[in-house]
Amino acid sequence: MDKVRLGFIGIGNRGTQLLEYSMANPKAEIVALCDVYAPYVERDHSKVDPAFLASQKVPALTESFPGSVDRYTDFRDLLERPDIDAVVISTPDHWHAVQTIMAFRAGKDVFVEKPLTATLHEGRRMVEVEAETGRVAGVCLNRRGSSIYRELADRGADTIVGKVVNAYASHTSNMFMNGIGRAQPQEPPAGFDWDLWLGPRPYRPYSKSIAPYNFRWQNEFSSQMGNWGVHYMDVIRWLTGELAPISVTAVGGNYAVEDDRNIPDTMTVLFEFASGRVFEFQINEASAGYAIPGGEIELRGTKGTLRADQNGYQIVPTKAGQFQDWDALIEPEEKHIESGDSFGDLGIKENSTAILIDNFLDAVKDHSVKPYCSLEEAHRSTSFAHLANIALATGDRLRWDAVQERFTNSDAANEMLHYEYRGPWSLE
Repeated sequence: MDKVRLGFIGIGNRGTQLLEYSMANPKAEIVALCDVYAPYVERDHSKVDPAFLASQKVPALTESFPGSVDRYTDFRDLLERPDIDAVVISTPDHWHAVQTIMAFRAGKDVFVEKPLTATLHEGRRMVEVEAETGRVAGVCLNRRGSSIYRELADRGADTIVGKVVNAYASHTSNMFMNGIGRAQPQEPPAGFDWDLWLGPRPYRPYSKSIAPYNFRWQNEFSSQMGNWGVHYMDVIRWLTGELAPISVTAVGGNYAVEDDRNIPDTMTVLFEFASGRVFEFQINEASAGYAIPGGEIELRGTKGTLRADQNGYQIVPTKAGQFQDWDALIEPEEKHIESGDSFGDLGIKENSTAILIDNFLDAVKDHSVKPYCSLEEAHRSTSFAHLANIALATGDRLRWDAVQERFTNSDAANEMLHYEYRGPWSLE
């Protein structure tokens, strides 16, 4: 194919960003848009409800398309189009699995946003159907497209700083005191298909505390462990070559922020690995938290410490500890890149999301090309969020069998691996 014909499902805040990156890529042709909110489909900012505008997550809606672009409010109508090669899915988390599987069944390849799933069971099913249908999927865990992280992954963290025994990352955003605010149930805005937005989740009245963006603080639809934690856990497990933890412990709660959330404003999670490592992740939405100087992740090894983000990294030798008389075991190292640096044959600027999209378009044109972030990799990384949230809900130290994808010491935890969908939605 000369160009990959794309349909977009979910074109709000993040969907618009993916749309813009795709429009800038000469390998793509935008042919269809779909969203449950009519002003987004029409790209008419003047019709956006004030309740949506208050979220500060409404896109400008000012794109100029070079050709004809069809518009839909029900994604099933878009999937019936035989002339669409692939779909880009950036709907809320609880929709990703159903829409991806339906797209596979319709003969489409899929580029889907993170976090991959709302339950752990959904991820395994997505991987299975991808294999059954022979389709290909890429996942927008965007750090997989970063040249900095790709370099570090190729080198391997244990090679760089000795055996990594601890790794740390956090999400910090002090939302004290009002957070997302409080809101009473009300009628949904005009042009917003609330029932379709809910999809497989049980029906409940519309509230500004859920949509358009506040679903990130509602455990029925998302979590900050999924929203942010998946990014960092993905990078850390990638750089260390880990698949999954053997145990997980979580503590925390809603300690200070007074709003309509039902997820913690403060949380600490420990993941233990059979190889002899502990990863720690914190959510700090009621305090300043602990910042990593010069990075967003910190990997602590026997010979030194690696701190990195998408703009660069620094390697700091460790000092000899008690009873040790050696000097530094590795040399210090530092690297930084400019955001305007070009990457790849297209001269794409150092933008990890645009790089992932470019890689996905290549994979659609030639299925022998492997997406930088596959469904299997994204499922394994997203599992960290689900394990953490379940551990917090049970209050137990949970032991995890990564082969069977079951907890070995808690029936109650296993019951949280999935939920019963509202009809007519399924994972078949």
